[in-house]
Amino acid sequence: HCLAVRAVCPREIDCDRGNGYSWKITLLRNYWKSKVKQEWLSGKYSNIPSQFILPEKSMYPMDVDTWGEILEAELAR
Repeated sequence: HCLAVRAVCPREIDCDRGNGYSWKITLLRNYWKSKVKQEWLSGKYSNIPSQFILPEKSMYPMDVDTWGEILEAELAR
C-alpha cells in the first residue's frame, strides 16, 4: 500500500519519511489524498460542468504544488 501511495504522492511521502514519521503514520496521512489526487490526474473530473456536480469525496486538502500538478495534467489533455 505504501508503494502504491508513493507512486502518486512521492513528494508527500518523502517529506513525511524525512520528518521521521513511521510508514504506518505516513500511509494514514496520505492514503485518501493519493486516491483523490489519482482521480484528478487521471482526468475523472475533467469535464464536470459545475462544482456542484463533483462527488463529495472528490476534494481533499492539498498543497499548492499538488494542485499545480493537477492543473498541468488538465492543460496537457
